[in-house]
Amino acid sequence: MQPLPSTNPWDDDDGFHEECGVFGVWNATDAAALTALGLHALQHRGQEASGIVTLSEKGGFHAHRGLGLVGDIFGDAKVMAGLKGRCAVGHNRYATTGETALRNVQPLFADFEFGGLAVAHNGNLTNASTLKRALVRRGCLFQSTTDSEVFVHLIAISLYANVVDRLIDALKQVQGAYSLVALHDGALIGARDPMGVRPLVLGRLGAAEGGAYVLASETCALDIVGAEFIRDVEPGEIVVIDNNGLRSIKPFGRGQSRFCIFEYIYFARPDSVMEGTPVYGTRKRIGAELARESHVEADVIVPVPDSGVPAAMGYAAESGIPFELGIIRNHYVGRTFIEPTDQIRHLGVKLKHSANRPTIEGKRVILVDDSIVRGTTSKKIVEMVRQAGAREVHMRISSPPTTHSCFYGIDTPEREKLLAAKHDVEEMARIIGADSLAFISLDGLYRALGHAKRDAGNPGYCDACFTGDYAIPLTDLEGHPERVPVLLAANGQ
Repeated sequence: MQPLPSTNPWDDDDGFHEECGVFGVWNATDAAALTALGLHALQHRGQEASGIVTLSEKGGFHAHRGLGLVGDIFGDAKVMAGLKGRCAVGHNRYATTGETALRNVQPLFADFEFGGLAVAHNGNLTNASTLKRALVRRGCLFQSTTDSEVFVHLIAISLYANVVDRLIDALKQVQGAYSLVALHDGALIGARDPMGVRPLVLGRLGAAEGGAYVLASETCALDIVGAEFIRDVEPGEIVVIDNNGLRSIKPFGRGQSRFCIFEYIYFARPDSVMEGTPVYGTRKRIGAELARESHVEADVIVPVPDSGVPAAMGYAAESGIPFELGIIRNHYVGRTFIEPTDQIRHLGVKLKHSANRPTIEGKRVILVDDSIVRGTTSKKIVEMVRQAGAREVHMRISSPPTTHSCFYGIDTPEREKLLAAKHDVEEMARIIGADSLAFISLDGLYRALGHAKRDAGNPGYCDACFTGDYAIPLTDLEGHPERVPVLLAANGQ
């Protein structure tokens, strides 16, 4: 799905942003409330907008969508009372460029010959523009600017008889990364792209709910509704859940799995389990590996909260240096009442983070963070720690240098704006003002994930943001070389 803009004037967009999370439930009492809870657990995957579509027992669909956080949109009892039914799908959206508009909020809904269909999509299609041009020439009228609407029109023009076959027909025409949940009056459907880049898990509620099934982007969303984790939806798999139970369809054959490696580093909630691997423990192992690779003498290990905390804990345990919360995060930052002039905006980082002076004054500090994107936030953090009296500031990053943009569902700046794409590590250290800077190596990251090293022939993860190894074709970019002058060459295309 294409992103929309942040409207927070304090946001310098120095970071990665997951674009969305999906949730679906089949045959449960108060499905809308369960979906709202699931979306609340997935709030970290999208904070710009949210929506729920339900299917009532009489066959009618009910929908509510809004801009903002889940609690703001679905905290009204009247809204929830209008979302009747035992089946529902929901969607959280993150957006960073383009117009913020209600028409782009998912789940998308359309009436077809076979009945209504609601679709929620996590990911990004790399041939959406190419398909859209062809669909418009056929007379399709697009109502939004999201690439997710391509699914709706491909399903509409398919010549297959039933909705599942039409969906398979549509999926065989798209390229890119996607996890889908779709709801029609006969079934709840979940699907992952053939390489499994984006996550999707299957769970089941207890006997009190009649064994209702749940689909979600992460296991933390199963936990909040009390659903038992069954398994991950497999790459290239379509699961169809109806009143007869669950069936699996695998129309794409077996291919190489390329699960997004950044889910382990940053995107997923720490209490989630991804592809059978607990995220929290993985992040601690990454931190320990980082300490083994690039340790420097220091007095205290300080995480850049919140995403740097588990890695910093692992670093501290491996190095034997005390772990301290030398930076405190304000979790209640929103839109400010202060007009953000250039002078005031410069202080904006202090709205989100403040130095805990007694823990760092006069000390040699190792800062642990998950990534450096543009470098502007890292520079402000280092400066803030120095102003709090740190004698030395060393930055350690729990991911390899980010040298390439992501085109598979993560919002990243253009490559020319990525600090690591233009500078070596020594230059980056000078730019952000650190005494030293080090990133975990690519092989070190793979070791933390349980591999001896990265296998270039079959890495098992999508790590294109570090390597330029784009496993899925970038069809829409092939006609626009000015956007990614080195990107396609890096992929051997």
